[in-house]
Amino acid sequence: MTNETLDAQAVAQYLIDHPQFFEEHARLLGEVKLSSPLTGRAVSLQERQMEVMREKYRVLELRLAELTRRAEENHAIANRFHAWNQALLASGGGAAMARNLVDALRTEFMVPQVTLRLWNLAPEHREAWFASSVSEDARLFANGLRAPYCGLNNDFEAVRWLDDPAAVRSTVLMPLTLEGKTFGLLVLGAPDAERFTSTMATDFLAHIAATASTALAPLRA
Repeated sequence: MTNETLDAQAVAQYLIDHPQFFEEHARLLGEVKLSSPLTGRAVSLQERQMEVMREKYRVLELRLAELTRRAEENHAIANRFHAWNQALLASGGGAAMARNLVDALRTEFMVPQVTLRLWNLAPEHREAWFASSVSEDARLFANGLRAPYCGLNNDFEAVRWLDDPAAVRSTVLMPLTLEGKTFGLLVLGAPDAERFTSTMATDFLAHIAATASTALAPLRA
């Protein structure tokens, strides 16, 4: 460590230990010149301090704007989730519940394509559209999901259950589970690769999966 560094550290420490220094030598505030990283010109200590404060304020404004945006997004999602729950409560139940659940997800959350598949169903539901054949691989995949999958469509079998699978670039796959047993898969698809991404929070998706699991549980064997 050089003497210059030691001297600089000593000066810095002295100013920290003697906060009244600039009160006693106020003229230095205007005489000391610093290079401004914003304009490149020499500015006084006072001007440089104002620049620092403005930059801190700008960062705080950006942070506040980001927090406000996220709060508004979460509020909108919560309202859609509430509307979807109301649609489920208004459903006649039984096999109609599956159709009402899917249609309300598509409408309330503005998802282009939505479908689901269920297995281990009661005999009276085994010929329904949602009981169509599901491979053992797809069931194993659903059993292995510990949280909703959200991201690009990697040619998942479940995506091929949608009406237009070739148009799907991003997807959400939600396992339907009750009492530790998976009995179905809820599938969302969008043509926009950025609609569902791996960096998205999945809290609301987990709530949707849990609610759907409870609503569809009476269809099981």
